[in-house]
Amino acid sequence: MAIKLVMLVVFFAIMVGVGIYSRKHATNVNDFVLGGRGVGPWLTAFAFGTSYFSSVVFVGYAGQFGWKYGLASTWIGIGNALIGSLLAWLVLGRRTRVMTQKLDAKTMPEFFGKRFDSRALRLAGSVIAFIFLVPYTASIYNGLSRLFGMAFDIDYKLCIIIMALLTGVYVIVGGYMATALNDFIQGIIMLIGISAVIVAVLNGQGGFLNAVKELSLISGEDVAVPALAGSQGLFASFFGPDPLNLLGVIILTSLGTWGLPQMVHKFYAIKDEKAVKTGTVVSTFFAIVIAGGCYFLGGFGRLFDSPAIYKPDGSVAFDSIVPQMLSTLPDLLIGIVVVLVLSASMSTLSSLVLTSSSTLTLDFLKESVIKDMGEKTQLVVMRVLVAFFIIVSVVLALNPPTFIAQLMGISWGALAGAFLAPFMYGLYSKKVTRAAVWASYITGVGLTVANMFVKFIASPINAGAVSMLAGLIVVPVVSMVTPKLEESYVAEIFKCYDETVVVHKTRSLEE
Repeated sequence: MAIKLVMLVVFFAIMVGVGIYSRKHATNVNDFVLGGRGVGPWLTAFAFGTSYFSSVVFVGYAGQFGWKYGLASTWIGIGNALIGSLLAWLVLGRRTRVMTQKLDAKTMPEFFGKRFDSRALRLAGSVIAFIFLVPYTASIYNGLSRLFGMAFDIDYKLCIIIMALLTGVYVIVGGYMATALNDFIQGIIMLIGISAVIVAVLNGQGGFLNAVKELSLISGEDVAVPALAGSQGLFASFFGPDPLNLLGVIILTSLGTWGLPQMVHKFYAIKDEKAVKTGTVVSTFFAIVIAGGCYFLGGFGRLFDSPAIYKPDGSVAFDSIVPQMLSTLPDLLIGIVVVLVLSASMSTLSSLVLTSSSTLTLDFLKESVIKDMGEKTQLVVMRVLVAFFIIVSVVLALNPPTFIAQLMGISWGALAGAFLAPFMYGLYSKKVTRAAVWASYITGVGLTVANMFVKFIASPINAGAVSMLAGLIVVPVVSMVTPKLEESYVAEIFKCYDETVVVHKTRSLEE
């Protein structure tokens, strides 16, 4: 216990210390929200990766999907790395940085407002972002509290309050630069931690080969595909027992990052070309290790079948699977695990509250309530809203309505379903119309919310994936049949891509 407590105290002290150190980088709105658009390559890459993965992945998703799909759940981690990180940087990174600087846009709703010359789109986007970031935040607390309970036997409510308080301190004091620096430290911890945990858990099962052998002997009596029910070897197979639903999870958790405000926000703050190239490689490597490692570890979940992971009604409590896997580890490793998941959770939480507060301040209050809000007032309001957002998410987390994966699926489905298509198309095409953006908002939010009540798609994960894919079809179709924006207005925006720049020959061999 002493070892675990010392590790936590040191960790918390570093996080708060970084916040205090970074206060000089949070003296104006641009610095507080974007770090002055001067964040280097490694900080940007780690900020992207650590905001991507939290306790939701390590506890909720790894447990649930490892149980359902076995080792095939590793495909989710591979998809996260190749689609959610690599392709996201290649497709969105550079263009996002260039166009948002041209538009002087600091948030995703502000981008929509200026790119499509519509104050209403900006306001609606800010409301959508604020509402649907809350359930995601609540799911982060939920996953973390289960590990704290396992490691320290600490009350769930106390875990939530401690984490919220400490995250609030360094975000309020240091803004984006504090979150970026802490993300870097937390990312290093996550890389070391997940590697150590995988080795320890597999050694406890007699090594990798023996663990795979034992997994292959388990019959899939409870798999979702009737034709495969009762077969042995499903959980150690290439595609697992339910390839179609596995694909839905890959789409949601990989493509979803392209439309999440707190993820795309990282591209706004890129410093230079080197940051793009380094960020692409480092964030992809980070995703392979963290996401691939989490889902790979979760794939062995059925080897830890015990009464502790079942609810009173006999169903599996998916969020208890990973804590059960870790409960037999030595104290030192459990301490590393707790700090690992705490790092993942606090980095994501800080990104969420910063995105939410800046969006509500800049895109809603300043646009419609206090239009003459000064620079200092904006900073004060954003800091107050960081605290408010954390309090709201804590209240929701104290009585979570459902398990972790559902909360995240609802949040990601609505946000990415509404924002992904118009944002991506808006960076590349001059033909996207205001009506198409509205259609995407309505489709993404409408499908997700309707499915919460009607359940026409059984899994909220698959519902989220459908809403994203629907937006990619809706936006170009609606754009073809609705009035275009004024040609000169759009041409002026897209001129930012045509500006000539001079670079060293180490960057380009062009004469």
